[in-house]
Amino acid sequence: MKTNYEKEIEQAKKAALEVLLHNAHGPFHGLPRTAGWGYPEPYTRDQMISILGIAVSNNQELIKSIRNVLETLARNQTEHGHIPSLVHDKDDRGASDTTPLFLLAAGIFRKVSGEADFLAEAVEKALVWMSYQSPSDRFLVAQLPTSDWRDEQWVIGYGLYVNTLVYSYLRILGEHESAEKMRHAMSRFTVTGGTMHQHVHEGLVVKHKPYYAFWSYKIFSSERFDLLGNSLAILSGIASPKRADEMISWIEEECAGMHERGELTGALPPNFFPFIKPEDPDWHERYSKYNNPGDYHNGGIWPFICGFYIAALVAAKRYKLAAEKLEALTQCSKLSASGNQHFGFNEWIKAQNGKPLGQDWQTWSASMYLYAAKCVEEKRTPFFDEIRNK
Repeated sequence: MKTNYEKEIEQAKKAALEVLLHNAHGPFHGLPRTAGWGYPEPYTRDQMISILGIAVSNNQELIKSIRNVLETLARNQTEHGHIPSLVHDKDDRGASDTTPLFLLAAGIFRKVSGEADFLAEAVEKALVWMSYQSPSDRFLVAQLPTSDWRDEQWVIGYGLYVNTLVYSYLRILGEHESAEKMRHAMSRFTVTGGTMHQHVHEGLVVKHKPYYAFWSYKIFSSERFDLLGNSLAILSGIASPKRADEMISWIEEECAGMHERGELTGALPPNFFPFIKPEDPDWHERYSKYNNPGDYHNGGIWPFICGFYIAALVAAKRYKLAAEKLEALTQCSKLSASGNQHFGFNEWIKAQNGKPLGQDWQTWSASMYLYAAKCVEEKRTPFFDEIRNK
């Protein structure tokens, strides 16, 4: 007989699949919607991330849909290899994470379909584009502010999240020599003391901390914690097993402290902390409208990122904690901004009070729930096991 916990997970998985099937056909050339109602457009990064849950669902309608997305992106790729931010709009350009996500998703789809040369020409063009994104020509790629998924938050230079994507696609596409050089570059310390000596190259390791820096560039860096980037560092194997275990313990301890200070409710970690506050030097005036402490990119709880964290816990063999977080994510997935859904799969949750403030039936929230559940059930991380073990 199934426990109540198991029954709730089965109900949530069924609801997540319903969301993905509902969103599979939208008003723009029949491409998938980003959310059930609020975002009818097919945003590239959301669709590429959703491939993880779609792939483990084995639902042929969804797999056919994601094939269409990838093939449409290949047709709308720029002359130089860049992938647009909207699947259907070749002129919507400028994102730093769409091309890496396309390459990772193409690698995953090759595993799912068995087509080893799927979109070979587009993949090669995208690899060339990415090879020119390193200002120092030394493996780490750089970005402009608000160009990745954090469109309301500044990441300058070598951002952790984008570089973990680059490492992951290099591994899944078999570019192991380049991947190893990149991992070595990321393992350098960030530059401190305000002086950058000749032949010293910045990295993303933070002194006396188990996690990786939010971003780094020359003598500047941010040591705030990025849950998505660090979860990908664990999943992909950039972080050693020892570092991964220490990082997870640190995350849980920091979250306990935020609970005590009234900055966090519930059992799920925020996407980013410590929160940027108006008195901090990295505060921007626009944040007061869109990105207040504990909101949106500035410390909101994002279910899709919690899905990556749960997968990272499985990768680190923290199975009990992963099961506990999956139970918390199951309860979180019920939250609905409209109040009309039994399972809202909302976009993001306010850290301090647990209120859903994003769009309901968000594609990547539903997809990453399915992926996290699969990881916990099977004690493995599909696709990333292979990446990590290379």
